[in-house]
Amino acid sequence: MKDGPHIARIAALIGDSARAEVLTALMADRALTATELADIAGVTKQTISAHLAKLLDAGLLSVESQGRHRYFRLADRDVAQLLESLMNVAFRAGAVRLRASPREPALRRARVCYDHLAGEVGVQLHEALLRQGYLHAADGGLALTTAGAEWFAQQGIDTAVVERQRRMLCRPCLDWSERRHHLGGALGAALLQRLVERGWARRDKDSRVVHFSAEGELALRAWTAPAAGEAASNDTAHRPRLANAKTKAQVGL
Repeated sequence: MKDGPHIARIAALIGDSARAEVLTALMADRALTATELADIAGVTKQTISAHLAKLLDAGLLSVESQGRHRYFRLADRDVAQLLESLMNVAFRAGAVRLRASPREPALRRARVCYDHLAGEVGVQLHEALLRQGYLHAADGGLALTTAGAEWFAQQGIDTAVVERQRRMLCRPCLDWSERRHHLGGALGAALLQRLVERGWARRDKDSRVVHFSAEGELALRAWTAPAAGEAASNDTAHRPRLANAKTKAQVGL
């Protein structure tokens, strides 16, 4: 007797090359038209229409009509998490593109993972939050500490409000390029949004890449710099840490 959901249909839909390109492009959490997605997937408009219909029917995409245009996006965060997990497995298995994109280095440094920050920068921030005691590991996940709530408040993020969202407050999200975790969940999304609102981060128009302004780079260095006297410690010198209170006050959001 066979138990559980039948995953073959979903796996087959995602496994098609053109549909995989569509789903990957929509990981940037931006709604795109069929014409834009056809260009990304390298297929005709007629072909992309057939692909999009299948993805919509399977509940992997949602669509919104505005005037004469229809805009497609991932159906929800569960789909985004599934795709990010597949990227991790693909990277681990060596299933990488034979010809790397010119954006690849920038993508590995900082990118959007649906609605939160990923890549080298995202991992460094996550590890810094853990080292400073603003987050701590709990039952295979993450928990926000009292000190952490105070730090996020200094950055203009009300964690009590964020916590009311119908999603996990914070969770470790395995980063496919760094093979370590970055901060996911509602808190990760709120932090990226705040960086963008402050003008410190800017999302690339045509990719998942995130660019930082000079002021943003300064804040990142302050947030992830080792505390005074810690660099000499053998077991922590290589680990990033958030800035001390004085530095944070100088570069607070």
